[in-house]
Amino acid sequence: MAEKILEVSDLQVSYLSSRKTPFEKKKRIQVLKDVSFSMEKGEILGLVGESGSGKTTLARAILGMIPYEGTITKNAQRAQMVFQDPYGSLNPARKVSWILEEPLRLKGGLSKDERKEKVIAMLSRVGLDEKFMDRYPRQLSGGQRQRVCIAGALMLEPSLLIADEPVSALDVTIQAQILELFQKIHEEMGLSILFISHDLRVVYQMCDRILIMQHGQIMESGTVEEVYFHHKSEYTGKLLDAAGIEVD
Repeated sequence: MAEKILEVSDLQVSYLSSRKTPFEKKKRIQVLKDVSFSMEKGEILGLVGESGSGKTTLARAILGMIPYEGTITKNAQRAQMVFQDPYGSLNPARKVSWILEEPLRLKGGLSKDERKEKVIAMLSRVGLDEKFMDRYPRQLSGGQRQRVCIAGALMLEPSLLIADEPVSALDVTIQAQILELFQKIHEEMGLSILFISHDLRVVYQMCDRILIMQHGQIMESGTVEEVYFHHKSEYTGKLLDAAGIEVD
């Protein structure tokens, strides 16, 4: 039996709505409802759904960034996240070298020279030259910024990486390059990746299994072939049709 790196059981996330007037009573809004699934070590699991379906909320709950009810068990040394927007994910006032060294500084145990060596090695792993160390985020293209974001997420060598719409802010050519990079680091580092996207074509290329989410619930799950060609959910069929994917 394959080892589980992540197990989620009966996950619930809700929040109180803001009041439009001082006399209005706040309402509790349920964002995630009874979400349960597991993820195997070393796999790329796709999480698909329309905007507002609860995908990012689920990712934040897994990372412990928001309160939740239910059970989340991570059999991972570390979990890190790559966010959608490479423009808003990097400190504009700091050079790339500082950004990538910061997780190592906080962890401690390494000299300045050792930290620099690790930064250079990680830049190489994500396809960037050593010269990028002295650049500010504003001096980088969108694809280069996302490579730096990926490098930052990998600096502490996590065993679980959550990628939240990591290519949606990039043009098509750069998207393909970043997807190839994810597959490369997955193979080289043995990473488990939770790949969040609304793009079914991208997920088909990237993932071993898929979860389909709607209104905070998992509507369907299975291998790529099962979900794309033998789906049971009407919602899944609508997503496939909207993406222009022929499944007959």
